[in-house]
Amino acid sequence: MSIVFDQQKKLLTLATAKSAYQMQIDDLGFLQHLHYGARTGSQDMSYQYYDFDYAFSGNPAERRSDRSFSLDIVPQEFSSFGEGDYRVNSVAVVNADGSRAARFHYVSHEIRSGKYAIPELPASYDNGDEAETLIVTLRDTVTGLMIKLYYGVFEKLDIITRYTEFVNDGKGPVTLEKAASLCLDLPMGTWDLMHFWGKHAMERQPERAPIGHCITTIGSTRGTSSHQHNPFVIICDHDATEDHGDCYGMMLAYSGGFKAEVENSQINSVRAVMGIDDTYFSWKLEPGQSFHTPEVILSFADGLTALSQNYHHFIRHNVCRGKHHLEKRPVLINNWEATYFDLNEDKMYALAKEAAALGIDQFVLDDGWFGARYDDNAGLGDWFVNTKKLPNGLDSLIQKINDLGMKFGIWVEPEMVNEDSDLYRAHPDWALTEPGRKPVFGRNQLVLDMANQEVVDYLYNCLSTLLKEHNIAYIKWDFNRSVSDVYSHALPADRQGEVSHRFVLGLYSLLERLISEFPDVLFEGCSGGGGRFDAGMLYYTPQIWLSDDTDAIERLIIQGGTSYGYPVSTMGAHVSASPNHQTGRTTPIQTRGVVAMSGAFGYELDLTKLPESDKEAIRSQVCQYHQDEVLIHQGDYFRLTDVTKGYFTAWQIVSKDKSGSLLNLVITRPQPNPAPLHIRLKGLDPDALYKIAEDDQIISGSALMNGGYTFRPMMGDYRSAQLHLTAVS
Repeated sequence: MSIVFDQQKKLLTLATAKSAYQMQIDDLGFLQHLHYGARTGSQDMSYQYYDFDYAFSGNPAERRSDRSFSLDIVPQEFSSFGEGDYRVNSVAVVNADGSRAARFHYVSHEIRSGKYAIPELPASYDNGDEAETLIVTLRDTVTGLMIKLYYGVFEKLDIITRYTEFVNDGKGPVTLEKAASLCLDLPMGTWDLMHFWGKHAMERQPERAPIGHCITTIGSTRGTSSHQHNPFVIICDHDATEDHGDCYGMMLAYSGGFKAEVENSQINSVRAVMGIDDTYFSWKLEPGQSFHTPEVILSFADGLTALSQNYHHFIRHNVCRGKHHLEKRPVLINNWEATYFDLNEDKMYALAKEAAALGIDQFVLDDGWFGARYDDNAGLGDWFVNTKKLPNGLDSLIQKINDLGMKFGIWVEPEMVNEDSDLYRAHPDWALTEPGRKPVFGRNQLVLDMANQEVVDYLYNCLSTLLKEHNIAYIKWDFNRSVSDVYSHALPADRQGEVSHRFVLGLYSLLERLISEFPDVLFEGCSGGGGRFDAGMLYYTPQIWLSDDTDAIERLIIQGGTSYGYPVSTMGAHVSASPNHQTGRTTPIQTRGVVAMSGAFGYELDLTKLPESDKEAIRSQVCQYHQDEVLIHQGDYFRLTDVTKGYFTAWQIVSKDKSGSLLNLVITRPQPNPAPLHIRLKGLDPDALYKIAEDDQIISGSALMNGGYTFRPMMGDYRSAQLHLTAVS
């Protein structure tokens, strides 16, 4: 069993293949955290701790004469509030009498086979005999507020998931003002914090720094997981590398505002708390009601590479769902950077015809096909065909594209509305707007109130009708602004603190209805590119448009940063025009292909304007991608260089059985008289011989990993190379 309870010692131990997680019920009923890290056998890890009077750390009344015991010092599984623990808290409440204290004592626990689900929220799933569930119930004896701590243990996958259920078991209402999903105390060690910051068109830039004696907060108040920060952080040993060192990952499966807090205390004990952003949050619980937090996916590994690979496998197999999450994906052409809003049937067909001749599988019609949509100032909310642009309707274009042997996809932005739209004119109260105030605009659009069930039903009817009436195989689901004016005209005043979270629940319910009714449709998430790239969205959309920056050299950092937590199969990645539309950079089409092929592959440029040499290159790329896709999406991913340093970037993918590998290298800063381009490969079978297709050499796995491979010098702007390795013995 992966979950064991020692009745005599009051120990709960969760075990995975390479990690152990242990907690203990102390003599006062507090649930203390003892260990999370490498396996320790059956050892009681409480031997590491002792009581000591650190002064100015309060003592519970039950131990008032023993000044050596304080909640401000002991590692806790879920920290209380207002009861002597002054570190970052896991919960904040307003009780029926106006008091704010909460202290939780152990009541019971339950061990179940299989993996829990979370009502109304995405949660990882069990594919059969993969997981066990532990539920620990804690209770505040004064107010009756109960906390149920849920743990999902995937033993073979080295993953532990957590979420919290708050239950009002008292006689009066309780208002939650903070409701964390995770509290993790790491009492020993010297740690770095790694997170992934960014902005529009520059998402998930890796940043690593020592955890100082302060409280570091990573989060989003934007109503989405955001371009600026990602709901995934790593705490790692200060000396940890890609290959060695204690590394802890914490990933919140949530697509709204979030907060991750990390504090290094007065005694060098690090605490991490993660959950819903509490800036706009409050949730009223009447007696008998419950509140469920989003799931956190935890993993511990020896080295950053092993940690990433744990997440890659788990997200592909236990988070993403549906027909498409493990299938080969179509290579697509999107018209956006080719035509922007200037579209018509003849122009789209000409683009699709060129794409079909090059072997591309799917045509995607982007923004501008609906309502009075001639620019980004009007039309959002009116999900009917613009017959001035497409006088024969969608079916005429779809049929022509299908006759070319291609599938058809389309762009939508359901959660948004323009003032200049039929929808807004009919239902201005369906937009999030503050009473008596002029709203904040983003891209000249407002945000629809997804906390209002009428809005969700309207969008479902529009989108389900679109999918029923037309042969659409793919939906690109966009979200092109941050959320402000967080006020729902459908909720009373004392429920306005619930709007942000109810918005996310409305989004999830809409997506669940659509993917359930249309299982053959491939949904791709998007939010101005990568502004909502999180495990919550991946539960509904198995790929997400990685960034609106399609510059291949910039994409190296974005894709590299994203790879720390998310698999390449989830990253929408396209070859775009050169010079690039965002940066003006000129990059060879070979390099653009090498970069985009480490993702869900496609094109976003005007094929009708390309020289024959580029068309031939595209034909070759599409063929190669179809041959390599299983390896790329299902293999183990290795970062061979630091994407933020050096004059070249290299990464490698190795098949699970080590029979094949693909090595990619891109020159990011061409140099005169350069040092040799020398790379040590990883993940190969040391005893196997590998044939390198590009130079016909046969070299042992041990030589390639311990000695390395040296590339010949590559002159010119942003050159690249790929090596295909196949085991021959």
